[in-house]
Amino acid sequence: MRHHFSEQLDVVFDDLAGLAASVQTAVRRATEALVNADGPLAEGVISGDADIDARRDRTEEKCFRILSLQQPVAGDLRTVVAALRMGTELERAGDLATHVAKVARMRVPGHAVPDDLAPVVARMAEIAVEMMGSCGEIIAGRDVAGLVALGALDDEMDELRARTLTALVDGDGRHGVEAVIDLALISRYYERIGDHAVSVAKRVAYVVTGERP
Repeated sequence: MRHHFSEQLDVVFDDLAGLAASVQTAVRRATEALVNADGPLAEGVISGDADIDARRDRTEEKCFRILSLQQPVAGDLRTVVAALRMGTELERAGDLATHVAKVARMRVPGHAVPDDLAPVVARMAEIAVEMMGSCGEIIAGRDVAGLVALGALDDEMDELRARTLTALVDGDGRHGVEAVIDLALISRYYERIGDHAVSVAKRVAYVVTGERP
């Protein structure tokens, strides 16, 4: 019975790692749509959000089935509840990738990001993709040590967002109202994607160690 229960949990965590990979792909494609003013690609990301939602739902169903049939207690219960919350966090990160794609679609055929701020936004996007990839690896391997590197990336993300907001405030209006709003939102979306990646990784650490990082 115990072996079967462990196998069920392994399947759930494999599903969560796959969900993180899907979100990572969505973030990458949304960024490409943003950078290249690619309307069809943005539409693909937006429509693909339903698949991420469906994968989260299937993972939740497995968790609920474990709860009802196995009635876990103590550490096992902590693991299942953490998995439920991780699925929600990853689904929300997918929503944020969709928001980036919607901004890109709204400005097509133009670009939402001014040329002078494009490198900063590109780096934020790169970090978001890397963080979600690391998140998937942490889930798959129950790798608590990976949380340190993830935290360092999160610090860089926060610094880049602060730099973006400072540039917008000090820009003397040269970027225009629409660009200011777009960039304030986009930078927030990427930052929150990173926050979700860190939160999921911390939940994995809690499952493994029984202690909150």
